Amino acid sequence: MPHDHSHDDGYPEHPSHGHERAPVDWREHGVKVIPGGALDPNTAQTPGMNRATAINNARAGAEKIWAGTVVIHPNAKTGAHHHGDLESVIYVVKGRARMRWGDKLEFTAEAGPGDFIFVPPYVPHQEINANPDEPLECVLVRSGQEPVVVNLDITPVEPPEQVLWKDPIHR
Repeated sequence: MPHDHSHDDGYPEHPSHGHERAPVDWREHGVKVIPGGALDPNTAQTPGMNRATAINNARAGAEKIWAGTVVIHPNAKTGAHHHGDLESVIYVVKGRARMRWGDKLEFTAEAGPGDFIFVPPYVPHQEINANPDEPLECVLVRSGQEPVVVNLDITPVEPPEQVLWKDPIHR
């Protein structure tokens, strides 16, 4: 029989309090708002894109997910990579995303604003900005805290363009 952690008041025990009954400091352990202009670019990167962290343990106290943004430069193709055992969800905010995946990046699909993209664990993939004139802007959520990015040396069906990549810190 599963153990129920709720009390008569309907609130769960705070994990750090174990079996002791103590009030939760909701101000400290409640909702967090991370302003869009305060994202952290100090996270694992792949050439051709800029990732920035919004939600992780250090910034918001998250224990099971990571969330942030990714911007892919106009007409850019990222290097092939995967994210280990993490599941990823990409939500397209602005622009046109072309995803390629497989051992030789032989499969392709496109997504536009409002579309969600699911990337299962260990899938070799490449993001492409299908628009030559504007950046592709997406929100990214992963199933774990570790910033796992395994950049791969894959010879794709179509070789990716060479993209000069600069992160916001090292102009």
